Amino acid sequence: MTTCPNRAPAPPAQPAVLSARPHRPRGTVRDPRPPADPRQQHRPRRPRHPRAACSGGPDRDPREGLSVRFAHRLVEVLTGARPSGQLLRHTTLDCYGQLSALVRAGTLRGPGGAGRPRLGPVHDRSPSPGAVEACVRVDLGSRHHVVAFRLEPRGPSGQWQCTAVEAR
Repeated sequence: MTTCPNRAPAPPAQPAVLSARPHRPRGTVRDPRPPADPRQQHRPRRPRHPRAACSGGPDRDPREGLSVRFAHRLVEVLTGARPSGQLLRHTTLDCYGQLSALVRAGTLRGPGGAGRPRLGPVHDRSPSPGAVEACVRVDLGSRHHVVAFRLEPRGPSGQWQCTAVEAR
């Protein structure tokens, strides 16, 4: 290795010093108030399951709100606001074929972009314990459409999937 005659030698490396203060990203403010209960100060936090907030409790019906959530996503696919591939794992193969045909036909696409769709109340019923049938009215500008679908638990995990869809 050659040294440059005009350069000063580099200073010796300093050992790394670890700060006793934890790292806090810029712009965040530490709460100066101590906790009300001093025992809570050193208590480790329990990890929270990400879906814990979604499960309303052990007595809550898992189908509650299922048809409303699926109706919103289905209408977004039918109007072109969401790609149809996002519903692939939530539909059976036959239903995905029906959905793709409805998207290609442009059933819920108004001329000249009718604006954002407004969904009416989702009416659902359970003809059997393993099925939910639902329909929803969709307002696109001055036009009104109806979307109906059927959900059933499928596969070893019992995940709810759409087995039939129809839009007019």
